[in-house]
This record gives sequence, C-alpha cells and structure tokens, in this order.
Amino acid sequence: MILPYLTMLRPAQWLKNLMLFFPPFLAGQAMLPGIVAKGVPLFFAFCLVSSAGYLFNDLLDRERDRHHPKKRLRSLTSGTVTPRAAAVVAALLLTAGLALAAQLSVRMVLFVAGYAVLSLSYSLVLKRVPVVDLFCIAGGFLIRLQAGGDLFLVPISHWLFLTVFLLAVFLSTGKRLGEVRALGGAVAEEHRSSLARYPDGFLAGTMYLTGAAVLVTYVMYTLQKPNLVISVPLCLFGLLRYLLRVSTGKGGDPTESLLHDWMLFAIGVIWVGMVVWSIYR
Repeated sequence: MILPYLTMLRPAQWLKNLMLFFPPFLAGQAMLPGIVAKGVPLFFAFCLVSSAGYLFNDLLDRERDRHHPKKRLRSLTSGTVTPRAAAVVAALLLTAGLALAAQLSVRMVLFVAGYAVLSLSYSLVLKRVPVVDLFCIAGGFLIRLQAGGDLFLVPISHWLFLTVFLLAVFLSTGKRLGEVRALGGAVAEEHRSSLARYPDGFLAGTMYLTGAAVLVTYVMYTLQKPNLVISVPLCLFGLLRYLLRVSTGKGGDPTESLLHDWMLFAIGVIWVGMVVWSIYR
C-alpha cells in the first residue's frame, strides 16, 4: 500500500530541485566543506512542497486524466488512492516543507511559500491561460535558482538568470507540443484546455525561438567563464536532440526525456564533467 503513495509524489520530478545547487556549483564552491549539507534541507523542502503541488493538481484534474493513456494509471486517477487521502497527504507535505524551510531562515520560508503559491495558482487558474502557463513553469525554476543563490550567498548573473528562464520556457513549450503530437489535437485540447487556445504553429515557433535564445544567452554566460566555452557545442547538441525528440513524437516531458533518452542523459553527464574540469581542476 505504500508504493501507490510514493509514486503519487512523482519522485523523479525532484530532479528539478537540483537547480538549487547550480549557483554554488557554477561558482566553483561545490567542493567547499559543508556546502552540500547546507543545501540538503532546502532541497527536501522544495521536494515536499512540489509533491504537494502535484497532488493538488492531480486532485483537480483527475476526471480529465482518466482520458489520458498514461495519467489514467496514476494512483489517484485509477482509484488506488482516494481523493481524501491524497488531500491529507498534500496538506502534510506542504506543512512539512514549510517547517523544514523554517529551520533555515525566514527568507527560505518566503521562497518555498512563494513557490507553493505559484504552484497553487497555476493549478487553479493560470494553467488555462496560454503563455501565462509557460511563464508559471519558468517562474518555478527561477524561484529555485534564486533560493539557491540566496542560501549559498552566490550572486546570480544576468546571463544565468536569462538562460534558466528561457530554457524553462523552451522545455515547457516542448512538453506542450509533445502532448499535442502524442494525443492528437482534439484529445490533447480536452485533456489540457490551454492547448485549445494556442493557434497552429505557435508552440513549435515558440520552441524554436526560445531554443535559439537559450543558445545565445548561454554563450554570453560562458564568456564570463572562458573555460566553459568548450561546452557550447554540447549545449547546441542537447537543444537539437530535444527538438528532434519532440518533433518525432517521442514526448517532451523534460524529466522523462533526460531519464529515458540515453543521448540526453549522456549530454547531461558530460556537461557536468566539463564544468568540473573547467572550474574545479
């Protein structure tokens, strides 16, 4: 009986919370004593609150999700876990996440609470508003990035901020486009109402536009750290690989793409290796 509750939390999506460690990692501070231990409580605080957000969103969308080939198998949608039990778990996760952040500082509570409010607003209203839904997802990544910078006392450069923002919009657009191509236009629009408000070609155009912008801002960021310039071709390869994956109907969920596409996974590992070699050698 524990497994349905664990899968309901979507632990694979916790990978997104590693964004907290990007500021010290890219600043060359990841190897300093106590850095990782300092970030672990905030990492789990975001994990708990993000899982609470997923649960709340699933509660609201469970009727729509029953028509989705994959989401209908989720614990809540399939009836393995009752809505009441899911609501209780979500409330406990939210409370625990905020309590964990409170052990660090008031500012960390504000970051985690801000993320929770954004997630709640997204589930209730904003996910139905075209373009706004994409910016909400990007906002969640920016909150994590800024929280990490604040916790580790690492200033976030303008180019890193823009790169993370544009990459988040790029990936979320790819996820939307992947849903349309996997489910078909009519079914996808029934499953996610905002898709009906995007005209033909808009999502594809946005994905190409933001993908190109990501490359530009990342290049500008690496010029501040010349040793990282060698990673630019790898960045381009990763962007093109993701575009190919979405365009061929293999799905656009960023986490699933990273974990199930061996090339994207290898690119991620090599990129980390390049950063370590460039900054920490």
